[in-house]
Amino acid sequence: MPFVEGAQPVFRRAHLAREEPCGRPGRIGHNARRMLPATTNGGTHPDRLTVGVAARLSRYLQVLTQAKKMGKDRISSQEIADYTNINATQIRRDLSNFGKFGKRGVGYSIDSLLSEIRKILRTQGQHNIALVGAGRLGQAIASSPIFAEHGINIAAVFDTDPSKFGHTLGPAPVEDEGRLKDVVREKNIVVGVLAVPAVAAQKVADDLVDAGVRIIFNYSEALLDVPGDVTVHTSNPAVDLLHALYFHLT
Repeated sequence: MPFVEGAQPVFRRAHLAREEPCGRPGRIGHNARRMLPATTNGGTHPDRLTVGVAARLSRYLQVLTQAKKMGKDRISSQEIADYTNINATQIRRDLSNFGKFGKRGVGYSIDSLLSEIRKILRTQGQHNIALVGAGRLGQAIASSPIFAEHGINIAAVFDTDPSKFGHTLGPAPVEDEGRLKDVVREKNIVVGVLAVPAVAAQKVADDLVDAGVRIIFNYSEALLDVPGDVTVHTSNPAVDLLHALYFHLT
């Protein structure tokens, strides 16, 4: 059985009327650049990845992580293709841009490829994020082991419901949303996750940006208005379902 793909993020630039879906080159804030290669380990590690490359590498990382959990030591480009619906030739091309990681007929070492992709995506070490919303969605996000597996630490959780204050959600206690700005600054958090109703999302996004957050994962349906140097990733399961149904029905 293939691995279940998670909701695919949508990259959007603030103040634009359109969104850039994963897999299609787009721009992030005002700092978008083409890949600038710097030779290393027989390949190239780009100074900055395009949106499409970064999205595909993230999906490869997801598959490799799950494959390792299942006890696999090696994996082929065709197996990765089966689990991601990305052409095996494209996968080999993506990986060959960064070095020689596999052998024909043998495949890729999962441990080695995991390490290299994490270096390329700069996900080594630990990254603190703030989760806003301690409802059912927030609880599901906080209890998921996926974040810790990739060095992502939920350093703070916020909500507006006093009855939730002090209760531990995942690795952190729920705090009053009114303290969001102070806590985000204290803990040097640059990523915020919105698990709030759409009507509350814009205000929360404004508070996060004011506190210094520059990356927002938006699980609401709100169309957020943020400065040009802030990146918003919107995840909507209904959109992903419609996309999958279109290809199935046609």
